[in-house]
Amino acid sequence: MSDTTESSAAAAAAAKKLNLEKATNFMKQYRDPDSRELKKLSANQFTEVWSHYDKDGNGYIEGSELDGFLREFVASANKNDISPEAVSDAMLAELKQCFMEAYDDNQDGKIDIRELAQLLPMEENFLLLFRFDNPLDSSVEFMKIWREYDTDGSGYIEADELKNFLRDLLKEAKKINDVSEDKLIEYTDTMLQVFDANRDGKLQLSEMAKLLPVKENFLCRQAFKGATKLTREDIERVFALYDRDNNGTIENEELRGFLKDLLELVKKDYDAQDLSEFEETIMRGVDYNKDGKINKKELTMILLAIARHNQDDD
Repeated sequence: MSDTTESSAAAAAAAKKLNLEKATNFMKQYRDPDSRELKKLSANQFTEVWSHYDKDGNGYIEGSELDGFLREFVASANKNDISPEAVSDAMLAELKQCFMEAYDDNQDGKIDIRELAQLLPMEENFLLLFRFDNPLDSSVEFMKIWREYDTDGSGYIEADELKNFLRDLLKEAKKINDVSEDKLIEYTDTMLQVFDANRDGKLQLSEMAKLLPVKENFLCRQAFKGATKLTREDIERVFALYDRDNNGTIENEELRGFLKDLLELVKKDYDAQDLSEFEETIMRGVDYNKDGKINKKELTMILLAIARHNQDDD
């Protein structure tokens, strides 16, 4: 083979490699080819972006996923068609710091779907689904919402129930009812694609908890991890958090909200059946007066047991 042929082959290979690198920038298709501004994304397109970068499907863009997203996000904005690899590690580190300061609202070092929704331009109604008065104050509110929309009591929020939930959410956000049935179906499908981790076509408790998060699981605090001594103030605070009607006991949705938070400490994926069995086990151990409620003394026993258990694990 002549030198000319070899150099032509090498040039062709290099060009092919360059084109391949450019082609692998997933974000490029969502930018205007001339201005390089991001186009307004539909619900389906937003899901495509989310699914592409949340490669392990754990509900976060983090670690190497986040690095990949940031490299492609920046490279796709450059009119010279640079490849994502052209973004140096130093530039990436600086970019990540600025980016996380701006968009990582809960400062957990990763991007959740709500935070991505603030970054990408989307059609207004779909964006509103991520901007409702949220997060909820406690899991007590979550369980009330769960009971309201699990209308058939199946222990799951099925597609029709989810659609009703989203319709009410948009009605509340916009104070008007102008969302077509087709749009609602599209939004419902999109939400299922994003939050239905086990792909069974409905949302179990732990999946719905990602769509409708609670501000903080108070039981994750250091005092309950055995790191610091559990004080009377800690117990009073927890009791007040779940005893929403101030009647001196934790019962019904209050009790299920407390047990949901408790269950989350030991189980990441859980459904209504898991919660029911967990309730049975816990109440068998602490509900001495058999009234199906938890009083302050019984709560203290549970919290001390959690703290002791976590101390033993350490």
